[in-house]
Amino acid sequence: MTAGAGKIERLACLELRGGNQLSTYSARLPGMTAWVSCNPLQPSTRGGDLYYLSACSHGSIARMVIADVSGHGERVSAAAGRLEDALRQHIDLWDQSVLIRDLSESFFRREHGLQFATAFLGSFASESGDLLFTNAGHMLPLRYRAATRKWSYLQDFMPQPKKISDPPLGLIPGTEYHQTAARLAPGDLLILYTDGLNEAENEAGDQLGLACLLSIARNLPVHSPAVAGGSLLAAVARFRGNVPAKDDATVVALRCEGAA
Repeated sequence: MTAGAGKIERLACLELRGGNQLSTYSARLPGMTAWVSCNPLQPSTRGGDLYYLSACSHGSIARMVIADVSGHGERVSAAAGRLEDALRQHIDLWDQSVLIRDLSESFFRREHGLQFATAFLGSFASESGDLLFTNAGHMLPLRYRAATRKWSYLQDFMPQPKKISDPPLGLIPGTEYHQTAARLAPGDLLILYTDGLNEAENEAGDQLGLACLLSIARNLPVHSPAVAGGSLLAAVARFRGNVPAKDDATVVALRCEGAA
């Protein structure tokens, strides 16, 4: 069984869980089941990848965040605390425009010794299945659509597919970040990840790349986020072979379960 696939911990209303520490577990969010695997580069137990999951006070909105911060050690831990504070202040808000603006303008500034951070933020409404997301220079999630049994990148399922990405947080002062909406149906999967996956290298020095990552996804089991996410990490490890990981690697896999 995939690590963390057995017990599913339910997030309580107003609960916020995450950080940059080594962890693997499954969790129940409003309208979603999630599986998290955060793997800092060994031997460290904390890395530059951050993730957070939360549930609003009414149990109807789930939020998921994944970020890759330029920095290491205590600076990243300080950034994690600041991000957690900002997310807690906005935990009940469906709209995330103020949150993303605050993060870009005040959170990832150079007083923490950080250059910038790529990030993907999503707000999911369990009753409608609507996903409101902002992409700040991060890789867009992989999405499995249960109705067609097909995998692709999130933007490929949009009515007018296009590149949906703004600059990383803290890179350009005054950046206006955009929000885009998509709709998930029961059985759909969403896999958020950091570049430790797509930039993994094999013994020949070749990077896995996004095209190959999608090819791997098309053969993933889809009956649970834990099995899908764990299988993806295992496939990346097989690609590396005997080459050790060179970066942190984090996966947040989510399955839409529909309204409770």
